[in-house]
Amino acid sequence: MQEDAEGESKKQLPADMYYEYDELYSRPTVTPHSEIPENLLHFHHSFGYDSGHRSNLQVLDDKTLIFVAGNLLVLVDIFTKEQRYLRSCSGGGIGSITVHPSKEYFAAAEKGNQPNIIVYEYPSLRPYRILRGGTERAYSYVEFNHDGSLLASVGNKPDYKLTLWDWRQEKVMLSCKATSQDVYRVCFSSYNPELLTSSGSGHIKFWKIYSTLTGLKLQGCMGRFGLTAATDIEGFMELPNGKVVSGTDWGNMLLWDRSDIKVEICNKNGRTCHAGTVQPFALEDGQLLTFGSDGVIRAWDSELVSVADSNTDSSKFEVEPQNELVVGRNVCLSSIVKSSMPDSFIWFAQDSNGAIWKLDLSFSNKTLDPARLFSFHRGAIQSLDVSKTSHLMATIAMDCSVKVFDFLEKRELTTVSFGNNATTLRWAPLSVNESGSLLLIGFEDGVVRVLEFYDPQKLYVLTGRSSKEEAKLRLRQVVKPHNAAVTAVAYDRNGEILATGSVDCTVFFFTVEDEYQPIGFIHVPGAVQALEWSPHSHPDNRLLILCQSGHVVEVQRPHPEAQQPAKTFHLSELPRRSFRFGSIKSQLQREEETIRRQVTKKMKKKEREKEESQQPGTEEEEEELPPLCSVDTPSPLYCGFYSLPGQFWLSMGGIDSGFLYHCKFSDKQEADPEKQDDVPFDSLPVHNADDDPILAITFSSDKQLLLCGMHSGSIRVYPLQPGDHSITSMQAYWTLSVHDNEHGHLRHIRCSHDDHFVLTAGDDGNIFSFSLLPPEELQKSLQRKKAKVPSPREGLENKPLPADIEDRKAYSIESALQNLQKDRLRQEAELKLQEKRKKLAEIQKKYEQVLKDNQSLPEHVRLTPEELQLDSRFYELVERMKTERMMEVKKQLAWEQERCNIAFNKLHDWFKESPEANVVTVVTICSDHRVSTYHLPVLTNLSAQQNTPSSSDGHREDAAPEHTKHGARPANDGSETEEEEELRPLEGRSTMKLGNRQEGRLQKAATKARAKIEKRKQEWAQLYAEKPDENYEDPQYVQAIHEAEESLQLMTNPSALINMKELVERKREEFTALQENIREKQIKMNKQIVALRDSKVRLVSWLHAQGQQLQKVQQLLAKHLHRPPPTLPSILPEETPEKWLLNKLTALRRYRPLWEQRCKERGNLCWSSSEVASFVEQVHKEVEREEEEKASSLCASSVTIEEEEDDTAVGEGAELSELEKELQREKEIRLLYEQDSLLKKVVTIMESSMSQFDTELLLLRRKKVRLDIQLKLDNLHQLTVHQERLVLNEFEKREGSLQENLNRCVKEENSITSQLEECKEQLELQRSHIVKLQTKEKTLNAEFQNLLDGNDKLREFLTSVFKKNIKPVKTEEPKEEERDEDDDWGDDDYSSTEDGGATMDVSACPPGCKPELLECISMLRERRQNLEELLAEEKKSVQALKIKYDSLVKKETSAKSCRKAAEKKLELIKKEILEKMNALDVVVPLRLHQIQVSSKNLVPSDLGEVMVLDRMEIEKLQECIKQLKVDNKQQNDLYVEAKQKYTRLNRNLEDMATEITEMEGKCNELMMQKFGRLVDLDALQTQTGNRELEKLKQDKRRLEAAFKKELKQWDEKVDEARDRLSEVTERNTQLLYSMTSLNDEKGKQRRRDHTRRETQEDIRRLKETTERQSQQQRTLRREIDRLSRSGGHVSASSVVQLPFLAEKQAQGHPTKPSKPQKSRKKSSKKGAN
Repeated sequence: MQEDAEGESKKQLPADMYYEYDELYSRPTVTPHSEIPENLLHFHHSFGYDSGHRSNLQVLDDKTLIFVAGNLLVLVDIFTKEQRYLRSCSGGGIGSITVHPSKEYFAAAEKGNQPNIIVYEYPSLRPYRILRGGTERAYSYVEFNHDGSLLASVGNKPDYKLTLWDWRQEKVMLSCKATSQDVYRVCFSSYNPELLTSSGSGHIKFWKIYSTLTGLKLQGCMGRFGLTAATDIEGFMELPNGKVVSGTDWGNMLLWDRSDIKVEICNKNGRTCHAGTVQPFALEDGQLLTFGSDGVIRAWDSELVSVADSNTDSSKFEVEPQNELVVGRNVCLSSIVKSSMPDSFIWFAQDSNGAIWKLDLSFSNKTLDPARLFSFHRGAIQSLDVSKTSHLMATIAMDCSVKVFDFLEKRELTTVSFGNNATTLRWAPLSVNESGSLLLIGFEDGVVRVLEFYDPQKLYVLTGRSSKEEAKLRLRQVVKPHNAAVTAVAYDRNGEILATGSVDCTVFFFTVEDEYQPIGFIHVPGAVQALEWSPHSHPDNRLLILCQSGHVVEVQRPHPEAQQPAKTFHLSELPRRSFRFGSIKSQLQREEETIRRQVTKKMKKKEREKEESQQPGTEEEEEELPPLCSVDTPSPLYCGFYSLPGQFWLSMGGIDSGFLYHCKFSDKQEADPEKQDDVPFDSLPVHNADDDPILAITFSSDKQLLLCGMHSGSIRVYPLQPGDHSITSMQAYWTLSVHDNEHGHLRHIRCSHDDHFVLTAGDDGNIFSFSLLPPEELQKSLQRKKAKVPSPREGLENKPLPADIEDRKAYSIESALQNLQKDRLRQEAELKLQEKRKKLAEIQKKYEQVLKDNQSLPEHVRLTPEELQLDSRFYELVERMKTERMMEVKKQLAWEQERCNIAFNKLHDWFKESPEANVVTVVTICSDHRVSTYHLPVLTNLSAQQNTPSSSDGHREDAAPEHTKHGARPANDGSETEEEEELRPLEGRSTMKLGNRQEGRLQKAATKARAKIEKRKQEWAQLYAEKPDENYEDPQYVQAIHEAEESLQLMTNPSALINMKELVERKREEFTALQENIREKQIKMNKQIVALRDSKVRLVSWLHAQGQQLQKVQQLLAKHLHRPPPTLPSILPEETPEKWLLNKLTALRRYRPLWEQRCKERGNLCWSSSEVASFVEQVHKEVEREEEEKASSLCASSVTIEEEEDDTAVGEGAELSELEKELQREKEIRLLYEQDSLLKKVVTIMESSMSQFDTELLLLRRKKVRLDIQLKLDNLHQLTVHQERLVLNEFEKREGSLQENLNRCVKEENSITSQLEECKEQLELQRSHIVKLQTKEKTLNAEFQNLLDGNDKLREFLTSVFKKNIKPVKTEEPKEEERDEDDDWGDDDYSSTEDGGATMDVSACPPGCKPELLECISMLRERRQNLEELLAEEKKSVQALKIKYDSLVKKETSAKSCRKAAEKKLELIKKEILEKMNALDVVVPLRLHQIQVSSKNLVPSDLGEVMVLDRMEIEKLQECIKQLKVDNKQQNDLYVEAKQKYTRLNRNLEDMATEITEMEGKCNELMMQKFGRLVDLDALQTQTGNRELEKLKQDKRRLEAAFKKELKQWDEKVDEARDRLSEVTERNTQLLYSMTSLNDEKGKQRRRDHTRRETQEDIRRLKETTERQSQQQRTLRREIDRLSRSGGHVSASSVVQLPFLAEKQAQGHPTKPSKPQKSRKKSSKKGAN
């Protein structure tokens, strides 16, 4: 474990470790092996602000703001506007920034491939930490926790990774995927360090850090919107109770409790909190601050928001804002940060409309107005251009504004706004305007405006006026050549023709004069992207039109003096040729792949030839080449420029990016440009541009630099060779990431007129300037140069402004001409129509005259209408037209007809099918018993009628408002502080020997002692406050009594009443419940009666059907065989009232004449409802009678017909045969049987069914009677409740006015009470200040007495000096009144004479007195005077506060009396209400067996004064009496016990008092022994301590400091000596190492020399031996010759022994001669080697 701990400690990063910024920041990329310098461009200034970037504003200190601008961090000074910059380290941009809570660090989370988070130290701006591996592509948000120890980051797509960092150690603590949607913000909890919250696109997520066995885990819970619509959450704020408030898109706030929405918070009356998106951003002084996209900041009650809950079905909680600040018009706030100053109310706001605001959120009467610190363009920059004469730049954006900058001085000159967004801009060349003062701007509504830029100060000099403006833009001319956005404007090379292009696929030409005159327009195949006139090097002046669809059109320049046509401005005869881009990128890539494969194949072939083992015929098969792609959708065209006449370069996007295409117009031109099929004849690859096309191209004035704006926001510079039109030298390049790599597409790039600056503008809203010269050289070359604003032209002050075109729907030039032509044609047609009408009128008159003449002729010669009709087709045409018009009218009235039919059907269904509208009466069959349904009237909406509040309730206040109590802040607090600050240095100097620190320590000890005494006093006060009063009652007993009173329901006590409003509401609900209950019971009974009626209807219908069948059978029988049928029951009309409306057509026809006849008989008299009903019944009876007569006649006719048929049959057959008679008898028998069976069946079923029906009806009738009794009781109860409601309604208005008066009195009393308490607090505070001042005065006198010790001779003089009052010196001359007052004051209080009139010079130092002592006494005198003045002022303020307090007491007394009077009146009115309610009569029906008299057994005759109680209630009361007796006994026991306890406590109290007296005596005795007198212990503890001891301590600390300093110096010397020793030791060690190595080399060399000497000695010895041996050999040979000649033998002793062998043998070596020789030879060889 110790080893692990040591390893971890070694891994800890040191706190003083920093990175080098120069090694980290992203640098320009230069093509290798090129001569392009790395510092080709030098960053100069940033003029823009990416206001759409989320949270793109932070505060570093009280004067520095920081924000992101593309690939830069911009630190701007609020006051001087100076900027400092830090480049991103990845080169991919910066995603988010945040500042450490201590303001000592800030973090920049970057974008790119595996981006890092760089933590910089401030203000040194050194990289302090680098956090790696937090996301893949980009960070979207970073945030420090509350104490700054942790950092949270969240990544953008594709990983959306949430990471928690220990950023000081560059370690990842926790990491997980946040969500699958964009995350806008993540924030730590301010109250719980284990909680986090993140929000973003359509979600909010709550995180918690858990500790598990395997370590820390991060768990998230997604917020559930439920029934609330999902919304993007930009901001949120955690409340102290753990709940979270978030914003919405629609302007309300959501209160989240854990992961669920508790309530939606809105403004009063259902209005939204803000208009648009809302974000809560801070909790300040109990207020929740929110801002919205409406530019308003509102403050809400945070406590009310935290406890908000929904009480309605709408799940919304209405809150009214406490404060509100409107920042300004057209302001869209997106983020707000607070100033770094402590206790500051200043905030800085990011405005999405391109501004930074300074806001004062103190919400007081001294609140400063919002101030706009910086103003920028909003959104993407639409166009940029530079002046041709000076260092001026003009820009436009989608914020309807035009800005002009002096980029040399780094400032904005002027801004002008219009009603529409500008889309393109061009500064007029010198050929058009030599002063360079004209700007041409195109707008999205098709308008082109010419603006004049000038210096207004020069203009005002001529007119004699003054102006503070440095520059001004003035409208010169307005034209509207297009109906859509203008995308390009261009002047020709001579400055005589202006061309404008638009999205409406047209190009318009103007002559350039003082007033631009239209020439005409042409149509092009697509929306215009750019316009390019041919340069001066081309022979013809032509216009190259680049369309976004990939078409390129070249037109001849129109003649400026061309005659304007009368009908249209269309230049159809203008020569033109077109080019339609065809994609060749896939072909180019295929050619590159082919070349690559050929080179690879050659290399492999050479390798195979070198290898000998390679066999022939083993060549590899070639892969297929990439296919040629056919593009259906044309690639967008971004930019282009002329190269040679008829040739041009194009930069394409989409699939064709990555190349520059060299194109030319073909000789074969199609009439339709869409059918044109052209391809580039050459191309130039652009390195690393397949996904990063070139959007803008510009050249330097000398054509040696080609500058490109890339889609990724980077700038690319290509050096070119002079005269290189084919740009073949475009190979090496210099590139730098400037704008944001995701949405900062660089579309505009320009060079200044002198080629010293390069200016860029991107879609991220940023504008950057770069210098082509180093800063030093640039400063030298431009020392005397300044941007020159053009002078105004002559007579400008006298020329009026032209009328601007503000209507977006205004006609363009061509549309106005066409409308003029249409108006002329319309007028001509109208004239012709009038002439035709006149002719028709004349012909009509002639025709009418002919008709008159025809009518005057005799009849036999008169022409008929048919003869007068010239052609029948005219008549048919008129009839057809009439029919069509009738059909149209029917169609128009169809809806009204259908509405009437539906209304009629509704009424019919209501009166026909509703059983509640009619009373159904069911009658028994065998008797006359009846039962009827209840009549149910329509139930009205009682809640709407009865719950009508009185006028007084609408303004009634339920309770008096609460008054916030503010701490008393007297006006002299500041003076006291200043006085104390003035006194401190004097005190320090008066002690002479003690320093400020020792004096402070003494004062601190005294303060500590006083605090201890004060704490003890507070404890005693609290103890005495907790002491129960003599009349103290146990709260439990009080609560029990209160509950008992409530349970008894003392109705006679007005205080027991509930609120009048609640009582009225309760009675209304009770009345409604009774009414609904009665109705439910009636409906239930009605259903049962209707069901019984339906059963009777079915029975009667069945019986009538059987009777009709019996009648049919009897019709076939002879009359003498008929049996009388039983009497069948019938349905009475009152049993089926719904059939009254079922009138047949015959009845209606019969009803109308009868009704008219009756009306004539009665005249105009009104009919009653009974008469109408009887009349209707009579009509029904007559109709039924007629129908019965018709039915009987039909039956009789059928019978007669059958009899006639039988008679005819009998007549024809004369007599029946036996068989026929038999058949007739059988038929008769069968019919008789059917008759008998039918009669039997009908009688049997009728008797049983009728009796059963009657029984059921009687039972239902009894049940209804019981229900009637119950309903009557309910009606009586309802009547009582209604009477109570009437009483309450009668008194409600009076009670409401009295309640309002009471609330007003309570409110006034509370206000006075709060003022009284505040005044009391101020009074106590002033008294405490007086006590403090008196204490200081005593301390001052004590110091003076200490100084007098040892100076008895000068005591009188020093005392007079100390008590001398010196008039303060005034620097200003006082007024006369003040001078008089001062003189009087000086005469009275500051007399300069002593007793006896002798004058004393207090400034002169008497002999024996030290000047330091006199000076110290003078300082003490000044302090005494100051204290006396402050004490007098405090006493005056106390006196004023006493007067104010007394007046407030009087007001409080009067307010209390008013309140009590109002309460008394309210109690009286409530008592009157109770009396009236108790006086109401209540009907209680009782039977005699229910009455039981408790006092006597006889029932009294008059029961009016008798109390009626329920038996159960009596039993309960009896039980309660028994329980009360038991409780009474228990209470008596408790009383006895409490009395004993009281006696015991009194005895203990006496004992404690005696003990206290004894302890006080001991304490006094100890004080006399120690001090010799009784002293005040509190005053003793507040003394400043022993001064001598403090002096000694001070000397001790001074000596310790000196010794410590000396020890430190010696330690430093020791360290230096140790360092020198270590250096010397290291140097000596190195020398020893060198010496050792040299000695080793020396020993080796000696050994080699010794070996060499031995070898040489052996060689010499061997040579000698060889010589001796040769000599011996010669000797032996001579002897052998001699002996051979003589024939003798050689003896052994005669052999001569060699000397070398003799020596070896003498040394003990063997005597063999061969072996030593061999070993000697070997050693010699080694030595030689």
